[in-house]
Amino acid sequence: MPNIGEKAPDFELLNQDGQPVKLSDYRGKKVVIFAFPKANTGGCNAQACAFRDELPRIESANAVVFGVSIDTTSTLKNWKQNKKLQYDLLSDPDHKFLEAWGAWGLSLLSLIKIPMPIRSYWVIDEQGTLIAQKVGIGPEESVTEALKHVEANPAGAS
Repeated sequence: MPNIGEKAPDFELLNQDGQPVKLSDYRGKKVVIFAFPKANTGGCNAQACAFRDELPRIESANAVVFGVSIDTTSTLKNWKQNKKLQYDLLSDPDHKFLEAWGAWGLSLLSLIKIPMPIRSYWVIDEQGTLIAQKVGIGPEESVTEALKHVEANPAGAS
C-alpha cells in the first residue's frame, strides 16, 4: 500500500466503456480515487452519488474522480448511466489495484477475510504524490474527507 507523501504507483484499468485509464495521464491534476464493494447497492449508491453531487467543487479544485470496484465494465456502464455519474468508473476484476493499494479483503473479527473491496478513498496531488487516504470508511465520509483534502491543497501547495 502506498504511503502518504510517496509517489502513487501508476496503474491502468478499463473504464465503463472498455477504454484504458492510466493514473500517469492525469499528472497536473489532483486525482480522487474511491473504492466501493459493489455497484448499485445501498452504500455504494450513496457514495457514488455523493461524489457526483460534489463533482463541481472537486473539479473547481483542479481534480478528477474515479470509482474502482471489481464489477464488470458493462455493470459499471449501466450503473453510471442509471445514476447519472459524470466521472469514470474503473473495473479491477482481478483486484490487483485494490490489493496493491490495501483495499482488498474485508476482515471479520480479524479471523476471516472476505474477498471483496474495502470502501476507501485516496487523493493524489498534481505531481503524483499521495496526499490523503483512508481504507475502511463510510460512504458519505469518504466524500467529505476526500473533498476536504482536495480543497485544502491548492495547486503546487503539497
